[in-house]
Amino acid sequence: MGLSRRRPAPDRLTTRATVLLITAGALVALPPTVHAAVPPGFTDTVAIGGLTAPTAAAFAPGGKVFIAEKSGLVKVYDSLADTTPTVFADLRPQTQDFWDRGLLGLAVDPAFPARPYVYVAYTHDAAPGGSAPRWGDTCPTPPGATDRGCVVTGRVSRLTSGPGGTATAELPLVTDWCQQYPSHSTGTVAFGPDGALYVGGGDGASFNFADYGQVGNPCADPPGPAGTDLTPPTARGGALRSQSVRRPAGERVTLNGSIARIDPDTGAALPDNPFAGHPDPNARRIIAHGLRNPFRFAFRPGTEELWVGDVGWDAWEEINRVVDVNDTAAENFGWPCFEGPDRQPGYDGAGLALCGSLNAADHTAPFHAYHHTASVTPGDPCPVGGSSIAGIAFEGTGNYPPAYDGALFFADSSRGCVWAVQTTGGQPDPTKVVPFVTGANVPVQLLTGPGGDLFYVALGAGQLRRVGYPSGGNRAPTATATATPASGPAPLAVRLSAAGSTDPDGDALSYAWDLDGDGAYDDSTSATPTRTYLSTTAVGLRVTDPAGAAGTASVVVTVTGQDPVPVIDDPTAALRWQVGQVVPFAGHATDPQDGPLPPSALRWRLSIQHCATTGSCHEHVVQDSTGASGTFVAPDHEYPSHLELTLTATDSGGRAVSTRVRLDPRTVTLNFASDPGGALLSVGGTTQRTPFSRTVIVGSNNSVSAPSPQDLPPLNLRHRFRSWSDGGAQAHNTTAPGGTATLTATYTFCLLTC
Repeated sequence: MGLSRRRPAPDRLTTRATVLLITAGALVALPPTVHAAVPPGFTDTVAIGGLTAPTAAAFAPGGKVFIAEKSGLVKVYDSLADTTPTVFADLRPQTQDFWDRGLLGLAVDPAFPARPYVYVAYTHDAAPGGSAPRWGDTCPTPPGATDRGCVVTGRVSRLTSGPGGTATAELPLVTDWCQQYPSHSTGTVAFGPDGALYVGGGDGASFNFADYGQVGNPCADPPGPAGTDLTPPTARGGALRSQSVRRPAGERVTLNGSIARIDPDTGAALPDNPFAGHPDPNARRIIAHGLRNPFRFAFRPGTEELWVGDVGWDAWEEINRVVDVNDTAAENFGWPCFEGPDRQPGYDGAGLALCGSLNAADHTAPFHAYHHTASVTPGDPCPVGGSSIAGIAFEGTGNYPPAYDGALFFADSSRGCVWAVQTTGGQPDPTKVVPFVTGANVPVQLLTGPGGDLFYVALGAGQLRRVGYPSGGNRAPTATATATPASGPAPLAVRLSAAGSTDPDGDALSYAWDLDGDGAYDDSTSATPTRTYLSTTAVGLRVTDPAGAAGTASVVVTVTGQDPVPVIDDPTAALRWQVGQVVPFAGHATDPQDGPLPPSALRWRLSIQHCATTGSCHEHVVQDSTGASGTFVAPDHEYPSHLELTLTATDSGGRAVSTRVRLDPRTVTLNFASDPGGALLSVGGTTQRTPFSRTVIVGSNNSVSAPSPQDLPPLNLRHRFRSWSDGGAQAHNTTAPGGTATLTATYTFCLLTC
């Protein structure tokens, strides 16, 4: 999804599945829903469940709720009480659902249904100028997802709702956003207070190295044609697409890493945009640029201010502010030349002219930034290490306590948390950040909805959730669910009961059960339903009082001795893989009733667990397949990370059990030195003085650069770069060898001038 910090992602951000830390070979049932925590007095309840990888939601005037799923489906509900959605549109044939790519943005026309339009932003499974489908929901090797890359584009379209309540036509408005690598795709599509349509998209560049177009340049960025590796200082590709509006006159401008303001009927630029007189139609659309992955953004109510969450690289997540979307100046937020409070070391060290000409005074610093190794606010319970800012919204017109009046909310899908930036003098104050939702299951969008409450899309849980604050002193009820019996062999007849549920105000309660564990509370409204179970199931209960306040609870019904038993035969946890290695896998499963299960009953998932040095991990899904065996090509990714291979077996009764094996990479130490010593060298996105070392995965692609000129110790005399020990250019990529290696940058003293 564009959800990912490194993507990886969505920060997909991949289908961002539930983050699981499971030991090698552990046998587990499918994970239950994660229950989040909110401040006292608030409630966090399921508004709509039973979704498959939801990425975005939109509320229409009149009560309809539209939900986008990553695969390319748009579903519509008549209201929040509707439990039987209609498929509004099926965009799966033209959508590439791979890693962080997919259907990621959704908006409803403010005049709906008089203007019967729904707008979507998705990864268009086609190369620039090509037609869909190009790859399907995969990326074969070659070209390799993290090697040469499966090139696609992004698309924003207008869907027309017909008499039957489903889409009857798709009108593509803009197709651009060339993407070489599997993250930083499209993102938000939203209406502004001026009636214009606003669209964001990422840079489509590598998340593993400083990418300026040196790996084939398939997007044909200047100054070379497609197929030509670009080199500093003239390279203007890769992440530098975010600065394309600053390219020399006559060169093509892309929408990557920008916010565009367009006509919702034609996709054309608005005539009062900052670059309205530019000859390039994309430049005319841009109102802000220099962003890495502006996955989510929102307007501050009552203003023309646009607030943007920009997913960062190695160190920083940013909240950026466009002060007035209708002014004549386009904000440049600096990526990839700047990130957080400083210049970006990896790109700065590469000697790129497009970055060298961008000064600190020429770009807009973030309103707020937080570091990946630090808590967002001191003492908050959210994990640190991985980060992907994945939601931006403002307090609505509801009845939240005064402390939240005008608050800015932002979410991090990797940390699983939502924070509130409370205000001072009516303005969001970055010194007043407080946790709001903790333990959320991969939140990838925030939005305000009915009653002014904050809603969030929990991709990992397959839910749209609502954070409410009961009005008029009304207090939320407490749900209690019991199962009798709670365990036993299949078929297990169970009587469920909500008898222990209470309301502190003595109100009568209504009941809604999720008896089949699909996340949707649509199976029974009885206080004491019964059901026969063939497999272990997490049963959910939601109780609601007349004022709409709700509480939820769950109980696990354990069915013993009847579940299938999947076994991963190959590979074992002893495997140590390297980038590009073809790894075969095989497995089987047996079932107490069915006996040996057929290959069609076996499903595989390969994912990257991207981990921080603190040990916290988040997941990027790489591939899914069905059958008894197959192969995968080990992808490139920064270290620390590992692969997780999951086998799920489903028997004839629908019982599903998974087993997983952790596959660690083969690593190597790269030592960096300089002559004379003490030089600043850039590796990936960081810069450090020699000597130093990096642990990387064997076969990984690493960008290195030797900034020049620089003053070197011990006398701090001026030196210029002369050569690398591997013969590479001053800025180049190097493939990690199978054994420890040392790369040395040699500098020459500047006798007269550098």
